Amino acid sequence: MRTIPRLSGSRGHIQTRRFATAVAMATLNINSKYKMLSGHEIPLLGFGVYQTPANVAEDVTLHAFKTGYRHVDSARVYRNEQPCADAIRKAGIPRSEIFFTSKVPPRAMGYEKTKDSINSSFSQTGLDYIDLYLIHAPYGGKEARNGSWRALVEAKEAGIIRSIGVSNYGVHHLNELETYIAELEESHGKGKGGEISVGQWELHPWLARRDIVDWCKERGVVCEAYCPIIRGQRFGEKALQHLAKKHAKTPAQVLLRWSLQKGFVPLPKSITPSRIEENADIYDFEIDAEDMKALETTAYEPCAWDPTTSND
Repeated sequence: MRTIPRLSGSRGHIQTRRFATAVAMATLNINSKYKMLSGHEIPLLGFGVYQTPANVAEDVTLHAFKTGYRHVDSARVYRNEQPCADAIRKAGIPRSEIFFTSKVPPRAMGYEKTKDSINSSFSQTGLDYIDLYLIHAPYGGKEARNGSWRALVEAKEAGIIRSIGVSNYGVHHLNELETYIAELEESHGKGKGGEISVGQWELHPWLARRDIVDWCKERGVVCEAYCPIIRGQRFGEKALQHLAKKHAKTPAQVLLRWSLQKGFVPLPKSITPSRIEENADIYDFEIDAEDMKALETTAYEPCAWDPTTSND
């Protein structure tokens, strides 16, 4: 039985259930959330700030909050944690309603370096807690990956990080981590290995990663999708153009809706106010099953890096 995390929002909770190819999500809105394995909730739409310059990050994040976003996806290597946190403080929204993510840099893998990374995030942001901290990429070898995970588990147990997970892990990395979690539980006690609440990957119709997605769905791990609109590289595709015309939406909006209906948490990014608003305007239409199928491909065509293939 494949499962998806519980869905929450203004109409209550949808309990964990059998996973279908296209999730019926007519009742979704910008306030909808998934319940993670950690017990905390994550908003289904995130605002990405990859390559967003620090001198504009605060303003665009504030605009995202004004538009209705409540989820910001940053990272140590983005060098914009501080302005994102400044926006959180200035937004006039209760901290408990905003979900903030950061990530361990690929060059900071290992137990001690990851502890330093976490401390630096708190030093720069001034936040009392961080909602989600991910391992950014599975580099550095098995020992370093395990050390980074142990540091995240300890930070979660200390209450300064609420949920933990990984990014860009291949199935072989996920299996390795699952084994390590079991070893930690055996040696330290039940629940002491932590749980993979979230996994983040480049996900879109031309990089559907069925093996990884199936692995996560079977375990209740939330899948986040970065580059969900493929940096605009596929907007001319016939199937995408057809759906954009059919629903009177842009290709970007169709792709984001596709992502939601696949059960993902898309993380669109933009520094253009009108596009930030456009990317959030995806709740007044639904792609039917036939059209979802029309968008399916077996392509492997990433538009960004792909550490999932690393054998280190």
